[in-house]
Amino acid sequence: MYPISPPLAAFVAKTESFTSNDSSLAGLRQSYHRMCQAFTPPKPEGLQVSTYALAGVGVRSYLPASPAPAERWPCLLYMHGGGWVVGGLDSHDFICFELASALQVLVVAIDYRLAPEHPFPAAYEDCRAVWRAIQAGHGPHVINLQQMVVIGDSAGGNLAAALCLGLRDDRQPLPRAQVLIYPGLGGPSDLPSRRDCMDAPLLSSADAEGYLALYLRGSGKPSAYAMPLLAEDLSGLPKAFIAVAQFDPLRDDGQLYAERLQAAGVASVLYPGKGLVHGCLRARRQAPEVDQLYDCLLQYLEREGLTQV
Repeated sequence: MYPISPPLAAFVAKTESFTSNDSSLAGLRQSYHRMCQAFTPPKPEGLQVSTYALAGVGVRSYLPASPAPAERWPCLLYMHGGGWVVGGLDSHDFICFELASALQVLVVAIDYRLAPEHPFPAAYEDCRAVWRAIQAGHGPHVINLQQMVVIGDSAGGNLAAALCLGLRDDRQPLPRAQVLIYPGLGGPSDLPSRRDCMDAPLLSSADAEGYLALYLRGSGKPSAYAMPLLAEDLSGLPKAFIAVAQFDPLRDDGQLYAERLQAAGVASVLYPGKGLVHGCLRARRQAPEVDQLYDCLLQYLEREGLTQV
């Protein structure tokens, strides 16, 4: 039904092989962790990886072996995916390794609190707290605050977009850009992709709705900081690179957000993700169409000055 390439189909099959019969929250997290470990490459030689806390929130930094630049480190602040429910620092080592090594910049990943134990706004507040701590000069690394980009995939893309909204609303310093990879942004349930990709590989429409319900549990009236597409005004936000996946129920969230950003005068690049599925970032060097996404992402970040290569 979904015409994905043989290499991507093999990736999907391997990913699905870690699905457990244990549908409990603990079982879900354990099977996700095992899957993530199976797709995590060895740490690149020379990369310094450190885990510590900023503002009481766990973070992990990825520091290249190259000398610190005279004008301080460019920095990518990474927010991991996992439906706000699964994942952590280990789950997204794979892409943080790649970004730090390819661009020779500092990457800082946030271990935000997970739902349903900690529903919205816990994860959002944790990301805000880490941003503030970095702005205040806390932490072991000397960071160029004018060369900071927020980046996240799936639920992490939601958090990156929400962080930008909150910072703008509070007139706080903004990142240079926001990078949202197949983000869930709280789009309406009647978006075409919800129907067209109802049972898409690795994320169904029911999965997406279920994760969002766990994240929003008990939070009352929906907020744009939980569902960024609820924001009435998108002007004054950082420029954006938004990548979506063709076969993903969340595809239209990213497309609609890119259109609304452009309409509000915010420079926005939309990567259409032809042939891609949700969660495909782990298929780096396994499927050419995924490598093409990485190439465009890295080129965008280089154009934005996020590189020392």
